[in-house]
Parts: sequence; C-alpha cells; structure tokens
Amino acid sequence: MDRPVVLVTGMSGLIGGAVRRQLGAGAELRALNRRAVDGVPTHRADIADLDAIQPAFRGVDAVVHLAASVGTDAPFDEILRANVVGTYNVFEAARRAGVRRVVYASSGATVSGYERDMPYAALAAGRYDDVGAWTTLTHETPVRPSGVYGASKVWGEALARHYADAHGLSVLCVRIGHVTAEDRPRAPRDFSVWCSQRDIARMIEACLRAPATLRFDVFFAVSNNKWSYRDLDHARRVLGFEPLDAAETHRT
Repeated sequence: MDRPVVLVTGMSGLIGGAVRRQLGAGAELRALNRRAVDGVPTHRADIADLDAIQPAFRGVDAVVHLAASVGTDAPFDEILRANVVGTYNVFEAARRAGVRRVVYASSGATVSGYERDMPYAALAAGRYDDVGAWTTLTHETPVRPSGVYGASKVWGEALARHYADAHGLSVLCVRIGHVTAEDRPRAPRDFSVWCSQRDIARMIEACLRAPATLRFDVFFAVSNNKWSYRDLDHARRVLGFEPLDAAETHRT
C-alpha cells in the first residue's frame, strides 16, 4: 500500500497527536473528530451518530480508532455512547465503505483486574520486595476487566472478532498501557504499565503495515518495562515490534 489513506478518530487526543507525528508523510491522514484538527482534513461528527460519520470513511484504506470515553470513573452513559455504540458505528461504517483494516485502541484495563491479586498487586504498587517470579499475561489469558471502562474495551475486542469473522474486515486490537502527557512514568504503577508516546505510535504503525492476511489479533502495548506483567513477545513475533523506551530510564 503506497501512501495509504488513514482515517484517525480522536486525533486531537494525546495518542492521536503521537500517531500523527509518527505516520508523517508516509500516509495521507484524515481525522474524524468533534472539533477541527489543524493541518489535517477533518470530518466533524460524533461517533455515536452512524449516519453522520459515514462520509468520513469514503476512500479510506485503514482506520485508527482512538476516540473513546476514557477512565475507570467515566459515567456509564458516556461509556455506552462512545465505547459501545461509537465502536460499533466505526466498525460498521468501515465495513460499508470497504475499508481494509481497523486498528482498534483497546486497553490494558481489559486485564488490569488481575492487579487485585498477588503478585500483580505488588508489581502495580511498586512493592518489588514482595514479588518473586510472575506469570506474564498474554493475549490468550482470560480477560479480567477493571471497571465498566475495561468491560467496554472487552466488548470492542469481541466486536472486532465478529467483524473479522463475519465480514472479513481486518481488525487489530492494541491493549494500550498508560500513556502520559509528560511522556514518563508518574506513579509507581507506571513502572509496570507505562507506554511511551513513540512506542504506542510505532505499535499502531506496525499494525497498519501488517500483512493483509492478518485478519484479527490482540497485542499489548507497553514500553520495555522491567516490572511489566503484560506480554510483548506476541507483538515481536507477529508485527516485528520492539519498544524503544523503558520506564526504568526515568527512575530517580
């Protein structure tokens, strides 16, 4: 695919900005956003309105779906509108328009419920003296969402599987770690789950470049963190992804 047309939902957010910088001149970028994005052709609409967003998908090769209601404290009505209805609408609009691939921004919240138990609780709290060996969670580990937000991302992954199976849409799900505005860890938990801005942008780029034969998959996206419990080997094998950053370099 030579300079593909890539539609990014939620481009005005933190990760959207990182993706824009990473893709640069290698793609023809378009935005689906509620407000205009300077320098990028923007279709302004709410993803909860299928008819309103459909025109944004015409002539698009791939979609990076970042728009969402984020956070464990978000009201249920917001999560329902953005993460449940909105995600369905994005997948459906992509299907109708003949889009080849959707990269879906899932979340580590799909499994962060494991942090209620040892040794993951100690890893998240930075109590490393309480940690012996631990089992890394992979894309095949049963989900254990944290809050309704995490459950909404499990829904998105299940919907992605359905669209891949029923409609042949290639959907790659990225379980994103904690990306911060400061682009560094800012709490003990981050030394386990932090993902740098350039690492998440490079992961999304790797998903966009993956072979067309890859119809569905799930990948964790964290930096190369010493105390991580989330698997990166699967992304290395399938996508050739290797993180460039590590939380420990920010240890003071």
